[in-house]
Amino acid sequence: MARIVSGAVPSPNIWNTPQIYELENLAVGPAGAAESAMRAVRPWDGATVVEIGCGSGFHLSALAASAGRVVGVEPHGGLAAQAVARCASLPNVSVRTGTAQALPLPDASADVAIARWAYFFGPGCEPGLRELGRVLRRGGAAFVVDVDASRGAFGRWFRRSLPSYSPEAVERFWSRQGWRREDLDLRMTFRSRADLAAVLRIEFTPEVAGEALREVEGLEIDYPNVLRWREF
Repeated sequence: MARIVSGAVPSPNIWNTPQIYELENLAVGPAGAAESAMRAVRPWDGATVVEIGCGSGFHLSALAASAGRVVGVEPHGGLAAQAVARCASLPNVSVRTGTAQALPLPDASADVAIARWAYFFGPGCEPGLRELGRVLRRGGAAFVVDVDASRGAFGRWFRRSLPSYSPEAVERFWSRQGWRREDLDLRMTFRSRADLAAVLRIEFTPEVAGEALREVEGLEIDYPNVLRWREF
């Protein structure tokens, strides 16, 4: 069994079904839309970038194309090993096991920090947010990309699968923390209905996934996200 760093918050979709989560990553578009929105706030050409919760390393190579150095941090040892193998040919990429609340990085050692689909719940994330203040240099920026559960069919499916989730409470949390926000109108486009169904089943309860699959025609679904950021 893969080692998981103590204190990590479980991520059932990618931890339990990394191959299907890969299909989800491949489906998200437009390609580079989230990166463009982040770079408009704080470019990272030649900079040190940390991706928190990097999983199997799907996004690390794109970051490495312009960053001076990229560090992926992942609490799941098996996924971290996949990320190491995936980026073995990239000399400016390293991967470390660790959690958001105890990043394995020195003080003031990074310029940009990015977390994708890892900070959904707002309250409870305070230790991880404090760590950003420790590892980021002055003039740096932190970005969080998450599902916007207040919008669209995807947001409705998300809320039905997790009734305890309150988009309003999450929004209040980030506002109190001093983070800014921008809507990201993403979408997922799949190669087959089987791929679409597989992704819906790892994201939602069986009942909601079945209803969503019946509701969706074709191979594309809207995927409303939100980009949050704070400059340091």
